[in-house]
Amino acid sequence: MPTKTAAQRRTAAKHEYDAFMATCPTRQLLDVISDKWLCLVMTSLSQGRRRHSDLAREICGVSQKMLTQTLRSMERDGLVVRTVTPSVPVRVDYELSELGCELAPLMRAVKSWAEQHMDRVLTARGAHDRTQARMARAAAS
Repeated sequence: MPTKTAAQRRTAAKHEYDAFMATCPTRQLLDVISDKWLCLVMTSLSQGRRRHSDLAREICGVSQKMLTQTLRSMERDGLVVRTVTPSVPVRVDYELSELGCELAPLMRAVKSWAEQHMDRVLTARGAHDRTQARMARAAAS
């Protein structure tokens, strides 16, 4: 069995995580981090430690079930640290892990970009929809 040079090993390792490949595990991670709830939870947690109820109040529209699923997924992927403090009632806090802190600026940037460019996106959608409607009417006549 031939041995590989260091350069060959680096090249092989680089190809192991190629999201363009159907079997690449990074696709699963991209599915997770492209979720809107993860983006909003991460942005909120980037401001500091939060309780479940704090997150639910801040992120309008997220159900308790969806927030819980998102936090569990983030904890599983090493993005969030869950701390249970024994008290009555039990206190549970969430904060970004070191890995989560590395991802947080990217998620804040995506959220910020969406907020800043929403008017342009809505204009583009309207123009596209009007063009499609005209084309459909023309094809029907």
